[in-house]
Amino acid sequence: MAIGQFGKALESVMKKAGNTRGEVGRIVHADASTVGKVIRGSRKATKSVMQTAVQHYDDGQLYIAAAAEVTGGASVPWLNGADLHPSSAYIKTLEEIREAEECLLKLPVTKHPEHLSEPERKQIKGALLEQLEAITALTHNVAVQCRKYGFSYLGLWKEHHSELASKNYLK
Repeated sequence: MAIGQFGKALESVMKKAGNTRGEVGRIVHADASTVGKVIRGSRKATKSVMQTAVQHYDDGQLYIAAAAEVTGGASVPWLNGADLHPSSAYIKTLEEIREAEECLLKLPVTKHPEHLSEPERKQIKGALLEQLEAITALTHNVAVQCRKYGFSYLGLWKEHHSELASKNYLK
């Protein structure tokens, strides 16, 4: 994972908010030069810079970019080449969910891994990739709908975690 995904996202939300690099620096407790280096990708954002920025801007794109940077890519990438109009994201999400469901319904889940044929292993891997496509679409849909309707991305995740905890799924 190349350095800079977070910086590109930071620049995007910074511009939407009408902030300068100096203002962002004051927000994240860094100087404008450091912010510029993060945006250009010549310096990786520190954990505290990422935490402060995502909490201040509360934007799905920035949270997604921070996760990608922290995990080295084991996360949803921000699809800056996709049509992220809220209606398009909604339609694409439905399409990806249907495709993932179709693959899941065909999986040989009752077979022990040792008894799988190579085509069945490929089928399982394909279904896993379809699920990642659905997760990516769902994540983007939540992010763009939060932007459209003014919901807090972090607030929704906190509410979701609270619901999971109330069901004793989180200990």
